[in-house]
Amino acid sequence: MGESDRRVVDANAVAEVIGGRVRRWRSERNWTLDGLAERSGVGRRTLVLIEQGQSNPSIGLLLRLASAFGVGLSDLVEDVATTPVRVHRAGEAPTLWQGSNGGRGVLVGATEPPQVVELWDWVMAPGERHDSEPHSQGTREVLFVHEGQLEVHVGTNVEHLAAGDSVVLRSDQSHGYACAGSEGVHFSMTVLQPGVGGGA
Repeated sequence: MGESDRRVVDANAVAEVIGGRVRRWRSERNWTLDGLAERSGVGRRTLVLIEQGQSNPSIGLLLRLASAFGVGLSDLVEDVATTPVRVHRAGEAPTLWQGSNGGRGVLVGATEPPQVVELWDWVMAPGERHDSEPHSQGTREVLFVHEGQLEVHVGTNVEHLAAGDSVVLRSDQSHGYACAGSEGVHFSMTVLQPGVGGGA
C-alpha cells in the first residue's frame, strides 16, 4: 500500500471514529440533530454526513462540535486516558488537517478537560495555508519552527518565523499559518485551552 493510500485509509478511519462518537454523545444527551446543529453552529446536513462517517470535517468544525459537547478536540478522535501513561507510537496519531500539496497537521496527543493541552506536529508544503476560527476564550498557542519559514497571522498581525524561532499567540481570535518559503515548513504547536467542559 502506497503512502497516499495509507493516508486515505487513515482519514476514513478517523472519520468513522468521529462519526461514532458524535452519534453516541448526541444520543446520550437526548439531542436531536437540529439541537446539536443549534448548539454547535454546524449544519444539520453536515452533521448527518459526519455521523455516518462520510465526511472528513475541518478542524474548525471539530472545534465547534467539541465545544458543544464540552470536551477537548482530542476526545473526538481518541479514547480518554484510563491509565497514568498513554503512548502514541509513530504513525498512530490522527491527521486532522491535510493540505492540497501534501501537508498535514497531526494531533500528537492531548490532556483531558478541564485544562486541555494539545501537542501538534505540522508540515506544510509551499503554497499551503491553514486559517482557524477563534478558539474558546483564553486559548493560547506556542509554535516552534523546526525547518523552513512560517508565516503566522493573528488578527491583523503577521509574523515571519524561520527555523529555531518560536511564538506565543492568543488564538481566541482569528488566526492562521502559511508556508512562507519555496521549501516546506515543519513546526510544532502546543495549544492550551483552559476550562473546557464546564458547560456541557
